[in-house]
Formats: sequence, structure tokens, C-alpha cells
Amino acid sequence: AVVSTQSTGNTSGSLGAWPKKSATIVLDLLKNAESNAEVKGLEVDSLVVEYIQVNRAPQMRRRTYRAHGRINPFMCSPCHIEMILTETESIVAKEDEDAPKKKSKKKEARARARLGAE
Repeated sequence: AVVSTQSTGNTSGSLGAWPKKSATIVLDLLKNAESNAEVKGLEVDSLVVEYIQVNRAPQMRRRTYRAHGRINPFMCSPCHIEMILTETESIVAKEDEDAPKKKSKKKEARARARLGAE
């Protein structure tokens, strides 16, 4: 879906797009991995994507016929998607909200300067 510049946050004037086709392919791959895990007897709820990589594949060449007897190349850009899922037993606990937040050195210096000026 091609969208205008306001919703993409792009100020250079070019159009933006959401990768719907790519997202559906990756979702289908995840569903396939889930069904493979069920067949192998793994716990589906504890699966985590450990590694994912996308590599370029050789381009497929076809031809498209144009006006006035011309022919242009019609190139396809396929890719190889490699995904490794692992079964994890432990769930990572969420960090406490009450923990003190780190401040940058600039903010600390400004706070000291405000206290010293008062």
C-alpha cells in the first residue's frame, strides 16, 4: 500500500509503503514452522525465533513485450529465508518500574547547575 508522506514521517517528498507481501510470506513461514513443531512433538507455545536471515537468490530472467516490436527484460528478485526456532523453558521477567532511570551526563550537569544557581 503506497501512502502519502504525512503518515510515513518522511519529509523528503518520496512516497512510503508498508511491506504487506513480505509480511504475509514471513507469517506463512512461521505458521509452517509451527505445524512442523507440532508434528515433531515440540511445545508450540514455548517456541522462540532464535535466528532469521534473508539472502538474495539468483534473479530469474523473463521478457516482456513492448510497443513497436521492442522487448524489455522482466526480472524477478527472489530470496532465501532461513529461520531457526528453539524451545525455551524460562520466561524473561519484566523489569521493575520503580528502578531509577539512567540520566545522560548532560541532564545530570544541567540539574547540578540548576541546584547550584538556586
